Amino acid sequence: MRVTVFGSGYVGLVTAACLAETGNHVICIDIDEKRINDLNNGKIPIYEPGLEEIVFKAQASGLLEFTTDHNRAVNHGLFQFIAVGTPPDEDGSADLTYILEVANTIGSCLTDVNERKIIINKSTVPVGTCEKVTSAVEGRLSSRSLDISFDVVSNPEFLKEGNAISDFKKPDRIIFGVNNSRPIELLHSLYEPFNRSNDRIIIMDQRSSEFTKYAANAMLATKISFMNELANMAELVGVDIELVRKGMGSDNRIGYHFIYPGCGYGGSCFPKDVKALINIGQEVGFEADIIKSVESVNIKQKKLIFEKIYSHFNENINNRTVALWGLSFKPNTNDMREAPSKNLIELLLEKGCKIRAYDPIANYEARRCYGMEENLTICDNAMSTLKGADVLSIVTEWREFNSPDFIKVKQLLKEPTIFDGRNLYDPKLMKKLGFRYYAIGRGDSIKKV
Repeated sequence: MRVTVFGSGYVGLVTAACLAETGNHVICIDIDEKRINDLNNGKIPIYEPGLEEIVFKAQASGLLEFTTDHNRAVNHGLFQFIAVGTPPDEDGSADLTYILEVANTIGSCLTDVNERKIIINKSTVPVGTCEKVTSAVEGRLSSRSLDISFDVVSNPEFLKEGNAISDFKKPDRIIFGVNNSRPIELLHSLYEPFNRSNDRIIIMDQRSSEFTKYAANAMLATKISFMNELANMAELVGVDIELVRKGMGSDNRIGYHFIYPGCGYGGSCFPKDVKALINIGQEVGFEADIIKSVESVNIKQKKLIFEKIYSHFNENINNRTVALWGLSFKPNTNDMREAPSKNLIELLLEKGCKIRAYDPIANYEARRCYGMEENLTICDNAMSTLKGADVLSIVTEWREFNSPDFIKVKQLLKEPTIFDGRNLYDPKLMKKLGFRYYAIGRGDSIKKV
């Protein structure tokens, strides 16, 4: 089948690559000429395990092309995927500028009156966006005095960065939001390679489909913030939150997913989608109290490691040096959007602290974010960050941080103190090895009641 994908970010590139791998002829279009040139020259702009291999193989077979040519892209695909960004506006609402630009482009470029295009919105958008896309396309067609039929479908993505390829190929669910039954058979056919063992397709109306994406992300964010709040309380009353987590997770009504305490959630989805859902409620006069609390807890949680370090040094960290392990918002990605590491870095720099940081993948992104910041040194490996550092802080749970040479860590640090934002280590072992070990809801505590 012929597929066009607007956008070559995480969602667009993964969608284009996976659909091409199953034999579809896919054209991926982006307005960013440099990015398209890079892709055509074999340079993948994002890090996602397994993506590079699929892209290169699909390009070599001629099934995946990258272009900036709108006319060619629009008139190529029976399926027109919209996978562009919806950044938060000043009030937290999703900015639909790029979505509607694509809709206008499609309406301006469509020429074949004999083919009913299926426009599939894969971006995360507020309720009613499919209707706006429909109006935008119709408006452009009307201005050209053309009567071309098309369908608009909501098909929200549920991809986890770092596991996006597997999530696309083996989805938990495939949701289609439609306002008529015409495109359903073709959509089933397009997704058939990913829907063989069990029928994971759920058909609903457009608005419910759009809302489902926000609801799912808000639920996961709620679990994270709830567990972080319990962890902070547990620390004050002398409870080991790791034992509590095991006790909770063993209840199959709760489960173990997303109940790991930490230093806050980040990334391109949860922070933005929680804000957008709050805004959706406000627009109809509804105060989403629980969701607002989820956001509030997360904002505070992102400051927690800094507060522990600041208190440990009696609120004087000027000219202190902190080693930082982990910069991406989660493992297996180079994405630093809304990453807790950025909160920690900025708070430490503000107080005159020096930082030596390392991430297995996100070092380049960190240099891009912070440029020539003189008090931030990006190091080539984990151990080199410790040279001259007073203490160590861990922000991202990369596997290579799981079992370091603690003897060497202790020798390199000026004082044997670790601030672990991901609860990687056993507090009893840390104590036995002679470390002060501050974690989230376990280990040493700055305050006791």
